[in-house]
Amino acid sequence: MADTSNVVGGGPKKVLYTLSTIGKMGVGKAAKALTAKNTCKACAYGMGGQHGGMTNELDEFPSVCNKSVQAQSTDIQPPIPEPIFEHTIAELSELSGREMERLGRLGTPLFRRAGSDKFEPLDWDAALDHAAHRLAETDPKRTFFYSSGRSSNEAGFLFQLLARAYGTNNVNNCSYYCHQATSEGLATTIGKGTATVELEDLTGADLIFVIGANPSSNHPRFIHMLKNCRERGGQVIVINPAKEPGLVKFAVPKSPLSMLKGGSDIASDYLQPRIGSDIALFKGLAKAVLEQGTEDRAFIAAYGADFDAFRNDIDTLGWDEITAACGLSREEISRVAEAYGRSRHAVFAWGMGMTHHVHGVANVEAIANLALLRGMIGKRFAGLLPLRGHSNVQGIGTIGVKPVLARDVLKRMEEVFGVSFPEEKGLDTMACLKRAEAGNIDAAVIMGGNLWAATPDTAFSSRAMGAIGFKLFLTTTLNQGHVHGLGDGEVLILPVTARDEEWEPTTQESMFNFVRLSDGGIDRISTVRPESWILGQIGKRVLPDSPVDFDAFSGHAKLRDAIAAIVPGMEELADIDVAKREFHIRNRVLHVPEFGTMDGKAHFVVTPIPALEKGKLMLASVRSEGQFNSIIYEETDSYRGKAGRYSIFLSMADMAARGLTEGQRVKVRSAVGEMEGIATSFDLPAGSVLAYYPEANVLIGTEVDPRSKTPAFKSVPVDVAAA
Repeated sequence: MADTSNVVGGGPKKVLYTLSTIGKMGVGKAAKALTAKNTCKACAYGMGGQHGGMTNELDEFPSVCNKSVQAQSTDIQPPIPEPIFEHTIAELSELSGREMERLGRLGTPLFRRAGSDKFEPLDWDAALDHAAHRLAETDPKRTFFYSSGRSSNEAGFLFQLLARAYGTNNVNNCSYYCHQATSEGLATTIGKGTATVELEDLTGADLIFVIGANPSSNHPRFIHMLKNCRERGGQVIVINPAKEPGLVKFAVPKSPLSMLKGGSDIASDYLQPRIGSDIALFKGLAKAVLEQGTEDRAFIAAYGADFDAFRNDIDTLGWDEITAACGLSREEISRVAEAYGRSRHAVFAWGMGMTHHVHGVANVEAIANLALLRGMIGKRFAGLLPLRGHSNVQGIGTIGVKPVLARDVLKRMEEVFGVSFPEEKGLDTMACLKRAEAGNIDAAVIMGGNLWAATPDTAFSSRAMGAIGFKLFLTTTLNQGHVHGLGDGEVLILPVTARDEEWEPTTQESMFNFVRLSDGGIDRISTVRPESWILGQIGKRVLPDSPVDFDAFSGHAKLRDAIAAIVPGMEELADIDVAKREFHIRNRVLHVPEFGTMDGKAHFVVTPIPALEKGKLMLASVRSEGQFNSIIYEETDSYRGKAGRYSIFLSMADMAARGLTEGQRVKVRSAVGEMEGIATSFDLPAGSVLAYYPEANVLIGTEVDPRSKTPAFKSVPVDVAAA
């Protein structure tokens, strides 16, 4: 079994690991990067900006974690030596993701000619001219634009503006592979799409639910708030199929007492439903709350809608069906419902364990139902908190990097720029790749990220990406997506500045709807260029007669003026670089029960329990502690017993039923693929399996939630047998 009996999240080992990473970076360089007034490059929890490096919006210092340091360590690398590019692409493709990241920063434009087996360095003028030439000769309807959540608001706005002025609404960001289900599920229930709480609300919560997330690995600074909640007598209830050691106990580095006593208790209760059965559990919790009589009847009467249908659905649902579906007892569910019934200020936080299902939107609606049932939305210290991944993934969506814009936003943008944009509905990320696989996409512009590795069904991803005749990448480093899925077409890769190297200040938005200003200005590599500058140069070459002055819009102040005039709630962005005043986006945080639905009410939604495939194990892909999205910093997972990247985590019962032993080689098969790995026992409910992302993508199909268009990375029916 992966020995996690003595594993405590955080602690001295993580401090030493962070110090070792800083040592490799160079203390002077690390200090400059970490203390500058720039937003953290890791998760969307947010810190830095004008409050100072390693400081959050509550002025807590040090607000930093090893993820922040890991991200900085990548950016501080020297340029990749040019002799590396003498190797063939086939040779480069043999490198692991970790080895690719450690080659260094990309310091020169690279070009792969059609059919060539090597990259060749280009000068900037030649690279920009060729990119513009290829886009100009391509039908815009046969293209798509894709951005990661790393880019700034300014670059993201110009990115989608260029795409629409060029003639396509096929504009996407990585949220279609992560939290799009959150946006859809909150829209139907409360008429909003983001968190209803600010960071300060966590300081007064007496109960925090952590659902389908592992913040000990992915949002370590959130753990500090969970620890504080416990220490002031509050509850932290974790709902997760896997018993993650870092959610049981965590030694918080910024807390001397927590470190000295060997860790602080995090979870006060821990429910482990079967993978994919969360709706049954949520309905069970709602049923128990109603049976115990702790629902907030006054709130429901004043601010709720569609409650009668919701209650009727809960009342007619039997406990036997609930417990059979989720694998938990009525007593366990009732115990947690009683704790919720005692709470006056509860926050519901969730991660991609909720959104990565074909019923991901319904999962989010079910969470919202629970919160509404006790009036936990629309007051201080209570509400909803989707735990988002990349540092500006929420901001990228806010400023319009998505295939469908609200009509009023689109109209304002057309008025401001004096242009008419395409009327066709844009395609989501998976739809773009499906079209590419069918031979109907000729060019793609990909800003940041690793779309090849992020896409489920690796064989499909390679076919789809390979069928695109011209791929333009903007990136700080090379990753596996730059050497896999290339096909026979042309590839152009342009090196961009990191956030703290930007020539002008940029802005980012956290998961708490808080907009930060990053100063940029650090000079590391003279041959890289800001994304906005590159987009402006391409825009003026592709669309020389456009009313949009793309050359002028390479300047961030002008971009912010446009965003402030066009995007609701972003008015304060116009003078943020002058006033240095960071802000919460208007009408997002809900401290009063004013909802964004058409009737102003919060709507309960009936969420059917999904049918699970009988006779199959259900697999969820997960991240390791030494990982951020598809970036692998460490090949073993210190929080799961030093497990390797090809570990297949199973319950002891499922291993025994299949005659498997610890460390045995096994084969995992799904409807779309198979992989070999190492059987590793873990604290999981029977019928549940874990494997690491992106390696497990070979098993994950391209079926998506019909409402959010998000793939089911965390509910894959599989068989596991000895290899």
